[in-house]
Amino acid sequence: MDPLTFDELDRRIAHALQVDGRAPFSRIGEVLGASDRTVARRYRRMRSNGLLRVVGLPHAAALGHVDWLVRMRCTPDAALPVATALARRADTSWVHIMSGGTEISCVTRTRRQAEEGDLLLQKLPRSPRVTAVTAHCVLRGVAGLEGWPGRTSALTADEIAALSPEPAPPVPVTPTPADNALLAALARDGRADFPALARATGWSETTVRRRLEELRKSRMLYFDVDVEPASLGYHAEAMLWLTVAPSALTPVTRALASHPQIGYAAAITGPANISATVLCRDLDELYDYLADRVGALPGVTAAETSPVVRRLKGAGTLLVP
Repeated sequence: MDPLTFDELDRRIAHALQVDGRAPFSRIGEVLGASDRTVARRYRRMRSNGLLRVVGLPHAAALGHVDWLVRMRCTPDAALPVATALARRADTSWVHIMSGGTEISCVTRTRRQAEEGDLLLQKLPRSPRVTAVTAHCVLRGVAGLEGWPGRTSALTADEIAALSPEPAPPVPVTPTPADNALLAALARDGRADFPALARATGWSETTVRRRLEELRKSRMLYFDVDVEPASLGYHAEAMLWLTVAPSALTPVTRALASHPQIGYAAAITGPANISATVLCRDLDELYDYLADRVGALPGVTAAETSPVVRRLKGAGTLLVP
């Protein structure tokens, strides 16, 4: 087996973890018809090779935070050091080098208060080789909210239902500074066991277990799966910036949400009012998608495509330490 690609069982495990990032291996194995040892071994192989990682993340709105999509244009020799500095920050995610190494994009999070938003660009790495910086407020996620279809199409509806956590009404929870250590540990490894989380927080395992359950029930904390697209056969990744007439914004975002090529899309502020991540198997498929699917959307007045050269950081921590 090629350690850098997914087979059918790997895909099913990745989908199962997207359904419930902390599901026990025994439950995943039972639903998938594999032993818990096989599931655990497969997971460890994928994680150790940087192909897959489960991360626990807080919802921005639940914490009173706002996400900003930042674009930086730079000289080619500056791209890697600046992007690496961004990836090391605790308040950044989805750090990409694009356009042949002349552009960087990332998502960074700030408090909702205006005074902190005013300081957003002052927090970013400074270099005379960074020639332009723009920041776009993320208004709303519009596609890929339940995971990219490329990694969420391996299970049947019955298997998804069997793995899904029991539905429960939201329970109000007030976040405290004491939660920071727990959230930081889960951002590094969403499947960290309770002894590891206890060491990271200084709490007892009972307290960690109780607080984790409270954060999940409050809808403040969710779990996502970072997957290396190339391991699934997708070798052409690009950022897409669409300028859409305001009256067509909702129909266009609904259409994007139905496209399997869209990993994630959001409505943003700025001249381009939709940003999306596009994942295709090769450049020919990317061309066909842009020409046939995006080009056919009424109300799209302009489209800009920036090929992703390298992804240094996904939803959580660095994919390759």
